[in-house]
Amino acid sequence: MHAIERKAWKGMGMEGWVAHWYNRTRRNDLEQFRIEALAVAKQLRSGGAVLEVAPGPGFFAIELAKLGSFSITGLDISRTMIEIANENARSAGVQIDFRVGNAAQMPFADESFDYVYCSAAFKNFAQPVAALDEMYRVLRSGGQASIGDLRKDASLADIDAFVKQSGRTRLDAWMTTWTFRHMLLKRAYTAADLTEMARQSRFGTCEIDSVSIGLAVRLKKC
Repeated sequence: MHAIERKAWKGMGMEGWVAHWYNRTRRNDLEQFRIEALAVAKQLRSGGAVLEVAPGPGFFAIELAKLGSFSITGLDISRTMIEIANENARSAGVQIDFRVGNAAQMPFADESFDYVYCSAAFKNFAQPVAALDEMYRVLRSGGQASIGDLRKDASLADIDAFVKQSGRTRLDAWMTTWTFRHMLLKRAYTAADLTEMARQSRFGTCEIDSVSIGLAVRLKKC
């Protein structure tokens, strides 16, 4: 219990009204979650075990569950988010094991998963290299991990354009843009930062692509 109660994130936690706002605003990104879920599903065998680290409202995991008979687990430090994700999964009619836990001290046995996915959360981890080491530990040999997150050098103009095209309401668009500008960009990493973290971790190396205002990181356990 002690490991969960340690502060494992940067800044304000995703609890209470913040979590409920995030659930509402991220619904505007459902199409992107569907695209990413389809890309991951194509890499999995039937019955493959997937871990989403910091699933938030659970939208990616839910879209993935709709695509095949996968065993999907979500691990999030926020109890409110876990409650929201469970409710979203029930509404969608899919079965996902959402549970509370710390990305840097995962409550799973070694080699439990074929794939680990993490989106829009890695920059918030207080111990990012430890989180990478845990992803490596819980992956099976040959398993892959993917991390998608905001890139440090994303321009304010690109962020504004991204939010504008998302279809958010005026209030949600303002709150999202403010959060990007004043909180998330400060925590975001460059490709060089992430390459160095991968080098320090048990993965040792990674591949990185720029995607819109973010970076897509691919890691493999050999």
